[in-house]
Amino acid sequence: MATVANSVPHEILVEGLHNRWHPDIPAFATVKPGQVFDIHCVDWTGAQIGNNDTSDDIQNIDLSKIHNLSGPIAVEGAEPGDCLVVDILDVRPFDKMPWGYTGIFELENGGGLFAREFNSRAAKAIWDFKGIYATSRHIPGVRFAGVSHPGLIGTAPSHELLATWNAREGALIEAHANSVPPVAYGPLEKGAYVGQDLEEEVMKKIAREGARTIPGREHGGNCDVQGSRCYFPVFVKGANLSVGDLHFSQGDLSFCGAIEMAGVIKFSTSIIKGGIEKFALKQPIFLPSPIDPLYSSKLVFEGISVDYHGDGKQYNMDATVAYKQAALNAIAYLQKAYLLLSAAPVESHVGAVVDSPNACVTLALPLGIFEHDILPKEEGLTKLNFGQCAVRSDGVL
Repeated sequence: MATVANSVPHEILVEGLHNRWHPDIPAFATVKPGQVFDIHCVDWTGAQIGNNDTSDDIQNIDLSKIHNLSGPIAVEGAEPGDCLVVDILDVRPFDKMPWGYTGIFELENGGGLFAREFNSRAAKAIWDFKGIYATSRHIPGVRFAGVSHPGLIGTAPSHELLATWNAREGALIEAHANSVPPVAYGPLEKGAYVGQDLEEEVMKKIAREGARTIPGREHGGNCDVQGSRCYFPVFVKGANLSVGDLHFSQGDLSFCGAIEMAGVIKFSTSIIKGGIEKFALKQPIFLPSPIDPLYSSKLVFEGISVDYHGDGKQYNMDATVAYKQAALNAIAYLQKAYLLLSAAPVESHVGAVVDSPNACVTLALPLGIFEHDILPKEEGLTKLNFGQCAVRSDGVL
């Protein structure tokens, strides 16, 4: 087994770390198809978040420095037009860091799905890992098995593809210049980092042009897919695979919509020559993980394309509005669940997108993660102490 280990816990300034997508970032290491190798990853923030009981670090996070990716790793023989097959063999936290966190970010600094609805203020929960299970001192009464996976993984873009990204996202930013939080994040020289010894002009170009790692795109990126085998389009020689943003478990709701962790991921790769044309590969294809916690009993909440938690406006077949209503129904029902739904293995499905004007989306909450009964009863729900998440030291909620 080969090891490609380019960082250790909380050691940030190391070779192979980078936080922008750009074809001029050279490969840090090269592997052969079929070779098994490990990559060490810091958490997505670069260790800005600590295992403590305040959310000041969430409040003050520097988002210009994210996401911290390990790589790029070149694969011998990969050429533009090929398909890079990546088998994810294992994902685990560092032995000396058996913990992770879930965060709610400030409206003005990161935001999230419900940033405007809740006028978001920084909060977080710390999760402790014991084998495959996670528990939290900040959300007591809950225990569940995680499906660990990389939140962010992808191949390097070509110069042409990078220019396309920047042009289309730049137009969107310009059209919504005053949006809070922003609709997208364009190239930003501040905070750009490549942990390799590059010529000054090359580094300046990467900082000036490099795409932010926040959204997923044609090459993969921040897609949060719990896959075991990934088929990525190749745009540059060697493919130049990068990975980071490891998750112990994944929910759907907050800006930091997972249990974030630092750790080690084990890979093996292969190449399908001409795969982009063979499979009409516009974006990656994934096989789901064969390891999936079985929670057969679930409480399902429904949402439609009506903002009945807001101004009551009717939308036409808007699945995002419908999803938000389903999630808000679950949060209202449980009375305190935003951070939990960001971390727990909830399942969301688009139920219907054919009956205008309402799309229907459901959110299923597994009953087995709770130590108490949350089913509806004639006497109503029993008020229980769900603890207190970590909040800002100034007490602002």
